[in-house]
Amino acid sequence: MRILMVYPQFPDTFWSFKHALPFIRKKASFPPLGLLTVAALLPEDWEKRLVDMNTTQLTTRDLQWADYVFVSAMIAQRESVRTVLQRCKQAGTKVVAGGPLFMSEHEDFSEVDHFVLNEAELTLPPFISDLERGKPRRIYETSEFADLALSPMPMWDLADMGQYASMCIQYSRGCPFNCEFCNVTAMLGHRFRTKSADQIVAELDALYSRGWHGGVFFVDDNFIGSRRKLKEELLPALIAWRRDKRTIGFQTEASIDLVDDPELLGLMVKAGFDKVFVGIETPNDESLAECKKSQNRGRDLMESVKIMQRAGLEVQGGFIVGFDHDTPSIFRRQIEFIQQSGIVTAMVGLLQAPKGTRLYERLKREGRLTSETSGNNTDDTMNFRPKMDPKVLHEGYRRILLHVYSPRAYYERIRTFLREYKSSHVIRPHVSWHYIAAFLRSMLVLGVRGKERLEYWKLFFWTLFRKPHLFPLAITLAIYGFHFRRVSERYAL
Repeated sequence: MRILMVYPQFPDTFWSFKHALPFIRKKASFPPLGLLTVAALLPEDWEKRLVDMNTTQLTTRDLQWADYVFVSAMIAQRESVRTVLQRCKQAGTKVVAGGPLFMSEHEDFSEVDHFVLNEAELTLPPFISDLERGKPRRIYETSEFADLALSPMPMWDLADMGQYASMCIQYSRGCPFNCEFCNVTAMLGHRFRTKSADQIVAELDALYSRGWHGGVFFVDDNFIGSRRKLKEELLPALIAWRRDKRTIGFQTEASIDLVDDPELLGLMVKAGFDKVFVGIETPNDESLAECKKSQNRGRDLMESVKIMQRAGLEVQGGFIVGFDHDTPSIFRRQIEFIQQSGIVTAMVGLLQAPKGTRLYERLKREGRLTSETSGNNTDDTMNFRPKMDPKVLHEGYRRILLHVYSPRAYYERIRTFLREYKSSHVIRPHVSWHYIAAFLRSMLVLGVRGKERLEYWKLFFWTLFRKPHLFPLAITLAIYGFHFRRVSERYAL
């Protein structure tokens, strides 16, 4: 059996880093972890290939080689998925589909021959069994959740690691919280399930032995769901593993109540974590109550961010406007919070209601849904009628984007962050010719040609003389800003 794993193309989004990746001569941020895990679940004697359309062209020869094409996709990849399915039909190749897009919208894809939904550790084996007997069903799904102790190591050999800016692994699934707009619990449940520390170390060893000495992203939706396991098992294991591998740093996602556990925060930094994405959402407490973001309430959000920065974590933040309790003052308040907090990577989006969320069901009952979500949090679209005047909301949203990613505001935010940030020196930067070239390219693209050139050189010399040990980080953030501004201007101008 010949299986072609196809990962559709992402559009130009906030997290695509499309305009930053060329600086380091990479084509995508991360490899498709889900498909690599699915590949490891397939019979060993099946032939497998991977085409990540974010790094490689999908050819007719690829499709003609395959007995089946396996497609996995996020909602934002919907348009590319349509193209892939059309090409598979033209080539006469059958399609097996899974992933978040198909979990919520499988009824919209009549071209797909078989759906393997939910967690592949549970639904893929019966599909394989039925396929080998010649009697595969069209849909395989389950309400159960997988034991991650039985999840295989991703098949890294299928991926061309040199095409990616970072690698990624998964420690856990599930989230204990119940935010109204989030579909994570609908897909993965509230019960927090983890791999063992030995599994994670084995996966890291596999990456390291294949020559990967750069960053690794833990893709968990909330890394700190089991604090005891982290403090007693995983983090001590990571600290031990990294003793002779100091160029590898980690990043992840966590809820803001991480700051309530100084021991855990300290261990994460000691283990090599230097970035964390936090869903801050809004400084408006009424909106936090509305969306059931209980973990963000009753605390000083600004100080919580500063605590993490002072501990050695760069906080990347998610922000939302468009809640029912938002008023026109929210646009100014969001700008002020983002600027004063020094959250350099601030993803600001209009509220969307994905299928499977409690928000979607509430808006459906209220008759306010207008379409399906785009899956792109920052494309200036909504799939429901907001309480605020839509014109005021969209104009205010665009004002936020144009302000926080204007060169002056963005570079000032970098300095605000660097003043607060206490680097742990746990990670020794992995210096390669790609990164040296990126530095030189930044001087040309940002320092000579770009509209941010004045701010670039101000940051350049400010960091060089005041925070020289943070100079590589400052240049990296400047390059990120080039991408963020290009994306923001695309939707806001």
